[in-house]
Amino acid sequence: MGATLSNLTEGVANGSTIGPGLGDIPESCVACVFMYLTPPEICNLARLNRAFRGAASSDAVWESKLPPNYQDLLDLLPPERYPNLSKKNIFALLSRPIPFDDGNKEVWLDRFTGRVCMSISAKSLRITGIEDRRYWNWIPTEESRQLFLLHYI
Repeated sequence: MGATLSNLTEGVANGSTIGPGLGDIPESCVACVFMYLTPPEICNLARLNRAFRGAASSDAVWESKLPPNYQDLLDLLPPERYPNLSKKNIFALLSRPIPFDDGNKEVWLDRFTGRVCMSISAKSLRITGIEDRRYWNWIPTEESRQLFLLHYI
């Protein structure tokens, strides 16, 4: 197997050209394999050759990486941000945080798993049971993305 694999990558053996190489694999076969890989792995393999690059741009591959509710996530964005995007570009767009609820919440896709992640600021949480402000207050801070922390006394 090692000799066969090295022959595929060398291109010439004993002065004669060799038969099929990695670039001869049908794009549809490569796309089927890509469905089992993570998005970063797909992007790395897309650099190998033209067939891999074509398969890595396939909507079928990226549709399998998007969550079933990805359209709901797109609805959080203004429509002019995603006109006629491919599934690959939709995945890239949703991989960056999308703020909503006046910036108190963010949602994005994990780049490795494609799962939905959410960040909720302390400002959007409701404090129940202790409405007396003597027990808690907001502290401004530069260390947090949300700029305020809830301090329970």
